[in-house]
Amino acid sequence: MTHRRHLLLLAAAALCLGATPALAADPVLMTAVSSPHRTAANTARDEARHPYESLLFWGLKPKQTVIEVSPGGGYWTEILAPYAKATGGTYIAGVADLANPKISEGAKKGRAAFEARFADPALYGKVRFVNFGPVAGPLGAAGSADLVLTARNVHNWTGQPGVADKIFADFFAVLKPGGILAVEDHRADPKSETDKGADGYLATATVVALAEKAGFKLDATSEINANPRDTKDYPFGVWTLPPTRQSAPDGQPADPAFDRAKYDAIGESDRMTLRFRKPG
Repeated sequence: MTHRRHLLLLAAAALCLGATPALAADPVLMTAVSSPHRTAANTARDEARHPYESLLFWGLKPKQTVIEVSPGGGYWTEILAPYAKATGGTYIAGVADLANPKISEGAKKGRAAFEARFADPALYGKVRFVNFGPVAGPLGAAGSADLVLTARNVHNWTGQPGVADKIFADFFAVLKPGGILAVEDHRADPKSETDKGADGYLATATVVALAEKAGFKLDATSEINANPRDTKDYPFGVWTLPPTRQSAPDGQPADPAFDRAKYDAIGESDRMTLRFRKPG
């Protein structure tokens, strides 16, 4: 069965079950997810990342202004930018903070490569870029965004004093009243998180507390991205699992003797999928 056919069947089932308007089928989003312009590496992860279902849960709609921070390899950009183009919306990527004097040359080059990759207006429309980071300025004008998305990033901020608080405050400021903060991250539950997420896993309660401290209200949770096979006790943290598949300590070359079979069989991590709303 093709991925597009799979999406169509899911949408039809949702409609037959009387789905709420927020979860009704979105054919434009189906087209963006099934686009042949997406990279093979990203589409190969769709079974684990559930892009169509996740974006419906988060409340993506036509004509929205969407900000994604730390877009990494562009997994969501490949979907969200064409969707914004097709529906009259705006996609903004929060990328390396060029105003930060401590930014590395590698980060600068990475941002330049990312901007070049998504520079084709025929495919992606006019993608906008904004500085993002622990000392960056606002993500945009106050109350200008409908949805902010951060996927698998919060654990990178919690080990640095004050950074997560600053970033969540930035999210709150840029969103319109009623706007949505969409969060996905590796879930420590039911175990305790290790050293503020040093192994990549965070407690759901930690993320909820950060969002609520910034002023958000938890709107809904979803098990779309749950993985009960994930035991969360690996030699190199969550990065032992696909897609990173780390087999040696940081800074050392991959270990060809490392037995990957059981970790590959687990698949990608168990993840929380949360939707927060800015009151108003």
